[in-house]
Amino acid sequence: MKPDEIEALSFNIIDEEAGRHDFPSDKWSVVQRMIHTTADFEYIRSVRFHQDAISCGINALRNGKKIVTDTNMARVGIRKSDLESFGTEVKCFMSDPEIGRIALKSGITRAKAAVNAAISDMEDGIYVIGNAPTALLRLIELVKDKKAKPALIIGLPVGFVNAAESKAALVEIDYPYITNKGRKGGSNVAASVVNALAKLALLNS
Repeated sequence: MKPDEIEALSFNIIDEEAGRHDFPSDKWSVVQRMIHTTADFEYIRSVRFHQDAISCGINALRNGKKIVTDTNMARVGIRKSDLESFGTEVKCFMSDPEIGRIALKSGITRAKAAVNAAISDMEDGIYVIGNAPTALLRLIELVKDKKAKPALIIGLPVGFVNAAESKAALVEIDYPYITNKGRKGGSNVAASVVNALAKLALLNS
């Protein structure tokens, strides 16, 4: 089978095994791709969308705003071919030597330092977090203080320390987000959300 045939069959299987759900088609396309990436149907129950998340994400992509990620794995996992027509740039500051120096000098994580460095790049764009709860917690602080203004936060850090807590904090603020409850997440899942939004942005663009 060709790759597109395998993907189409996978989505058909997901639809069949998921059964009935309450997601509208645009949100389901995001959840569907999260399941496709992980083979984990629990995302049907755990995913959370801000009411403006889909529209804000699509508008950011169509306007060619930047995507900033907290890991190079997420950056690599985002399909650049779907973003070419919008002129969207995908950036990650984690491997920047200057970020390492700032983090060491300030006694903070590289992820937190990277968020601070990305304030101008993320404006009206999408910040994608698939690994570091400290990045999400710092971004929430900056948004609350009106120092950072991404159009959408994709908050899917994974792990046992502050992953679930940081996502719970994200849900509490009135700001466009896509996240989930609990410890699960990861850079691959976060990238899949962007890829789903890119497909939606390409429709009728």
